[in-house]
Amino acid sequence: MQNMFIGKGNLAGSPELKHLPGRNGDFTVASMRVMFGRYGQNEEGQVEQVGGFWREVEIYGPKAEACAKLLRKGARVLVIGEEREYTGRDDDGREVQVLKVVAEDVTLQLSRVESITFAAPRARQAESEPAEA
Repeated sequence: MQNMFIGKGNLAGSPELKHLPGRNGDFTVASMRVMFGRYGQNEEGQVEQVGGFWREVEIYGPKAEACAKLLRKGARVLVIGEEREYTGRDDDGREVQVLKVVAEDVTLQLSRVESITFAAPRARQAESEPAEA
């Protein structure tokens, strides 16, 4: 890879899945917008977020379908791929440069485990035990 990209970020929205025609049949692409944070040290030597940047991320094939099923807005992901620059036009017709990441791999990060709700094991166990007299 010429412009290797590795970054952790949060999804701005759920991935959009598209089926596009190709030479060897249809292929699948998932597009998502990700906010990647920049971190630095403050005066006390603690690490804090000092900025960030947005990137369009695309992934192809079976991984695209998995991303569409598993990822939702706000999910923390690790993206590994290649950064590519494209020239396009905005809504007003002006020429703009766009940076996209063509992902080789997108991994869901479970750094926010506190937001996941688990069923209490004791509640299930209590239901299966006979009542004492």
